[in-house]
This record gives sequence, C-alpha cells and structure tokens, in this order.
Amino acid sequence: MSTTYSARNSTWRNWGGNVSARPAREVTPASVEELAAAVRRAAEDGLKVKAVGTGHSFTSIAATDGVLIRPQLLTGIRGIDREAMTVTVEAGTPLKRLNAALSREGLSLTNMGDIMEQTVSGATSTGTHGTGRESASIAAQIKGLELVTADGSVLTCSDKENPEVFAAARIGLGALGVVTAITFAVEPLFLLTAREEPMPFDRVVAEFDQLWAENEHFEFYWFPHTGNTNTKRNNRSAGPEQPVGRLAGWFEDEFLSNGVFQVAQWVGRAAPATVPAIARISSRALSARTYTDIPYEVFTSPRRVRFVEMEYAVPRAALADTLRELKTMVDRSGLRVSFPVEVRTAPADDITLSTASGRDSAYIAVHMFRGTPYQAYFTAAERIFTAHEGRPHWGKVHTRDAAYFSGVYPRFAEFTALRDRLDPERLFQNDYLRRILGA
Repeated sequence: MSTTYSARNSTWRNWGGNVSARPAREVTPASVEELAAAVRRAAEDGLKVKAVGTGHSFTSIAATDGVLIRPQLLTGIRGIDREAMTVTVEAGTPLKRLNAALSREGLSLTNMGDIMEQTVSGATSTGTHGTGRESASIAAQIKGLELVTADGSVLTCSDKENPEVFAAARIGLGALGVVTAITFAVEPLFLLTAREEPMPFDRVVAEFDQLWAENEHFEFYWFPHTGNTNTKRNNRSAGPEQPVGRLAGWFEDEFLSNGVFQVAQWVGRAAPATVPAIARISSRALSARTYTDIPYEVFTSPRRVRFVEMEYAVPRAALADTLRELKTMVDRSGLRVSFPVEVRTAPADDITLSTASGRDSAYIAVHMFRGTPYQAYFTAAERIFTAHEGRPHWGKVHTRDAAYFSGVYPRFAEFTALRDRLDPERLFQNDYLRRILGA
C-alpha cells in the first residue's frame, strides 16, 4: 500500500458546512515514512501542509490551499501495554473505533467527549473534552506522542522524553507538526450509571457547586426562551449493567433527540417566531431516566442534526454569573435561539494551551442550526464570555486573536517559542494559526 496523491484541486468542507478549502493536492499516506516524505516534498515545492481529520472543527484550523494530508490509512491500535496500562494508536483512528476496540479488550479511557466521530489526533489537537470533576480532557489522558516535524523527522515525546514538546503538543493545534501516533492511559472497563432529569434553570445555577461536588461527571442543557434545563449525572457503578432498552433508546436518542429535533430546527429556521414555543415543547420532551452501561455508551451520543457552535471555558467560579448574563441577554435581545446551551466542567490541567490550563474551568457552548444566521447571537455571547476572561475552544467559532490569547494564557509565549523552534519556516501555517498565534 502506498501514498495516494491527488491534484484534482477538489473542495474540502468541514462537518458544519461553514468552512471550505481548495488544497493544491491531497495526500493519503499509508505509513509514517510516507507522511514524512510528503511533508518534505511539500516544503521543497513551497507548499504549506495541514492534516485534517473528520472536519468536526467549526474553525478553519485544518484549511489549506497547500497540501492536505488525510490520515484515514493511518488507523488502528499499534499496541496495548497492560503493565503500563496504555494503548498506542495511529493518529487517524476514529474515537468510536478506539472505544469499541478497547471495550473488547476489557479497557476504557477515563473520560471522553459527547461525540466520537473525530479522529484521535483531531480531537486531542483541538482540546476536545467531556465533563468531569477530577477527570480532564482527552488530551490530558495522553502519555506519549509521535509527530512528524517541519524538516520531515519523526519526534517522540512524553513527560520523560522531550518534555517541553510534550507539554504543548498534546493540544498542538496542528502548529508544531503532524501527529502520527498517540499513547493514551487506559484503565479496566468500568460501568457508569447515568441519571438524566429535568430541573429548573434557577435551581441548577443556584445549586451548581453542590451538583458539581456530588457527581463525578455533571452536565446540563439549558433551553433558551425557557426556564428549563435537562441535567445529566454520570457516576461509577458496581452494576449490574442496565442499558437503555432498544425501543426507549431509539425513541429518546434517535426519534426525539435527532428526528423530531431536526424537524423542529427546520420549522424554526423557516419561521423564527415559532422558536420560543418549540423550545418550551423541546425542553419538556425528554423525561427523567436512569441507566447503567460501559463508558462510551454513557458519555457519547449520536449527533445527526448539523449545527454551528461556539464554546468558551470560563473560570468555574464565574459560571453562575456568566450563565445568568447569557440568559438575560437572550431574553432581552429578540434573538430566536432554537438549540440548547450545553454546560460542562473540567479540572485544571498542565497542558500549555489547554482551555483548562492552570485553572478549574466551566464550559458554555452555544449552538445554532446549520444554515441559520448565527453571528448576532455568537457575537453577543462572546462579549459575555470574554468579559470573564473566557478561552474559546480551538475548534469552535470565535473571533479572538494572538493579542487576546497572550492575556488569558499565562504560558502563551512558551507555546509560540516552541513553534519557532520546531517550525521556523511556518510550514504548518494557515490563516487561522496566523490569527491565533501571531505571525
């Protein structure tokens, strides 16, 4: 099997449909050596290089008019070390394949985001996270990384080997090189009991600290134009396994959360005046339920309704104020917001440009249905988030630049200095990186 080159100049689009690019050529390497050769050849030809996963970022972080590297042949598990309790996987492996493979081996990641369509390298490079009191983002579970740097060499790093690269490259934004393999910490497969129940907005916000402290993983969705939320608490369980029944699962997760929700979004887009009424019905559609299953069946859920998203991490202590300001803004604005607002948390970590770097964080994600004008809502929300020193998710819509980031990330200069060392000619540069990291 060898690298396939394509120079037909086709258009690449992201999942949300809000970003497109026309690379000069696409490369699908079948090995690390072929990827390294493609990087060297791009440099010789004066072309920039970007690797792209499944396109689940809403920013143009993967867009390029140079060489687009697609990692779909770099997939699978390289090895499991049961003594060290780690798994090493190729960078293009989709999270859902990793989760299923680990489960067959009686293993699991500690925590994960709420979708598993992304590749492992795409998810970690942009800081994908779930929710957790003690357990942090997917990148925080990385024990080792392999990446091809700008000169075509293969660099491995961990907290023992090239530790300064490891500190930054776990969430490297595609700016330091092309990740080719990741070693994750794993643990024996465990069970989670999920308890989902509606709760009034005012109560969730007032009792948030207690709900956070009492649960290993707490999150909730607030439905704009209503005082209603749907909460979810995930905690480890001794069992027995009691998954959601097939019919109930189809009804709640497919019919209501995807099918009916999709129709409601179409109606709301066509007739914005109906949105508040739809929100009131949507917020009451999902009833309380409790189930116990293996981690990826509890943490993740299908997302078939396409949307555009902005998400900011604010200091956890600022969550209640930020949310109340967001609700007041929506109530007074005349905006019609048909998508729920998602709220999650993460503990502080030690990754240079992690949204939770050095501070306990709460995440607030705002969404709009794909094809609906989102700028007014996102602009107003962003004004609130940035007033609380918010840090935007690297893969979601935002308007911040390097000047802003140098103020909210104490170790920002550490990252840019490492980039100067690893990619002095800016082979991995694109417009997005130029904006967020500076020239």
